[in-house]
Amino acid sequence: MRRVIINTDAKNEADDQFAIVHALLSPTLDVRGLIAAHFGTRRSDRSMFESREEIDLLLRLMDLEGKVTVANGAAGPIPDETTPQDSPGAQLIIEESRLGPLYVAFLGPLTDMASAILLDPEIVHRDVVVIWIGGIGYGGIETYPGIEFNLSNDIAAANVVFDSGITVWQVPSNVYSQVSVGYAELEEKIGGTSALADYLIKQLVEWNATYHPEPIESRSLGDSPAISLLLYPRGGQFRTVPAPRFGAEGHYLPGSGNPVRVVETVDVRFLIEDMFAKIRRFGVRHDR
Repeated sequence: MRRVIINTDAKNEADDQFAIVHALLSPTLDVRGLIAAHFGTRRSDRSMFESREEIDLLLRLMDLEGKVTVANGAAGPIPDETTPQDSPGAQLIIEESRLGPLYVAFLGPLTDMASAILLDPEIVHRDVVVIWIGGIGYGGIETYPGIEFNLSNDIAAANVVFDSGITVWQVPSNVYSQVSVGYAELEEKIGGTSALADYLIKQLVEWNATYHPEPIESRSLGDSPAISLLLYPRGGQFRTVPAPRFGAEGHYLPGSGNPVRVVETVDVRFLIEDMFAKIRRFGVRHDR
């Protein structure tokens, strides 16, 4: 089994929820903890706490309350590249890193990983893999104009992590945005199978209706590649690049040169079908 921590800005959008559920329903992943992450202040002054509330809601829907470790991460970004934001989440990462090989999947900013590195620099010499959903594509490939969202919420933290030499698998926006599902597909594949499945669909539709002015009937489950790579690393095509630094506008600058594995494709068929099958199976077993 792979020992895993998932660091999630769970109430930021509507895709973290699918990734969290997929991980918890996967028997080969030993989820050592879920860490609530902030997602800036553009929509909320208490974003980390909203992420925590969403994690707790998902655990209730899965009857896993009290059975999975949950920790609060930092309430905001690190103030600079030398000053950590200590939190129970950062301490959980440090503690679990001392117990054996560990994967830490970041579905939002890298604040808590940077803080763990600054609090315990020896962590970079342990068997830890950081999987980060963030940054734009290399070679100037962009999915949306402007700075990539997860990076924008803590550029200093991204620079700390990429400078540190810790093992990083980066899933940039041009890759994570390709994991699209439609409303019809969601209803056909998992609708009505459980209260959990119905909530996943409902919150996705509601998020689109609130934040998309144009008509839309689909959503990219952009955080889910982190889970599929944990389950099936060969389902990703990787390219090793010298670690960059990140400029104020989110662009790449020359950096430490430490090797970073950039994910260029993921096996979307495996990802979606495995997740849907596990959610359907949860409904069958839960109803029993």
